[in-house]
Amino acid sequence: MTGQVVALCGGVGGAKLAQGLGMALPPEELTIVVNTGDDFRHLGLCISPDLDSVIYALSGLSDAVRGWGRRDETWTFMEALKGLSGESWFQLGDGDLAMHVERTWRLAQGATLSEVTAHLCRALGIAIRVLPMSDDPVRTRLLTDEGWLDFQEYFVHRQCRPAVREFTFAGAETARAQTGALAALERRDLRAVIICPSNPFVSVEPILAVPGIRAAIQQSNAPVIAVTPIIGGKAIKGPAAKMMAELGLEVSAAAVARRYAGIIDGFVVDQADPMPESLPGHTFFRAATLMNSTDDRLQLARAVLQAADTLGAT
Repeated sequence: MTGQVVALCGGVGGAKLAQGLGMALPPEELTIVVNTGDDFRHLGLCISPDLDSVIYALSGLSDAVRGWGRRDETWTFMEALKGLSGESWFQLGDGDLAMHVERTWRLAQGATLSEVTAHLCRALGIAIRVLPMSDDPVRTRLLTDEGWLDFQEYFVHRQCRPAVREFTFAGAETARAQTGALAALERRDLRAVIICPSNPFVSVEPILAVPGIRAAIQQSNAPVIAVTPIIGGKAIKGPAAKMMAELGLEVSAAAVARRYAGIIDGFVVDQADPMPESLPGHTFFRAATLMNSTDDRLQLARAVLQAADTLGAT
């Protein structure tokens, strides 16, 4: 089956499936809409962690060992910064630093985040359309047992230690959805909307909080299918499971599916987990969702597309 596929994507886990989709589909048939709620300014630089994770994955530059950043990275800058007693809690490799400098310079010249992202993709040979959810700033903040924290303060500086109570996406109410993202969701040949296995609270929900995106998904006739970020009661990467427990939610694929109620038609659980009880309006599928290799990513992408096509045919 052909047609446009739109993937909503966060960082590391989402970027892996994005890479798989990029291998499974012609580039003109895939649009990846990426969370920018994690974006922040650090040392005067504009940093977009999730966009960079997706770009590195699609370009083959991602570090498979660390799970984030660029492979074959060097750290001369960070060592020099530490020697000056500088703010070194957020790791910036030398190659990664070039991305942030280029982004910051172009934004300062008046380019939009979408334009900068397109430039970076072209420079790295990526033909797939990668879009920020908005060119306007949206910032994820967390209410914790230690008060309100910006996302990177919680995630990197505090290493997810504070207990989470609530989330807010500052600026979302006035942000404008990226026009290309809305156009892709409104296409008549839309084949599927895929929610990648990203943290539902801080990777996917910021995208859905941007006015127009949730409505465009709900109004489309295409199947919407999400992939679990939880396997065996644990998150493969990141604090999703910890957040679920702190919010009083069951740590399971079924609980994530319930979180997406009203927007998804199908949900992919890992083959090692029991099939959840039926939920109204949801069809569950089973697949190998652990992506340790590029072949794993391709096989999961094919399984998700097949699930979407099954829903689309009913």
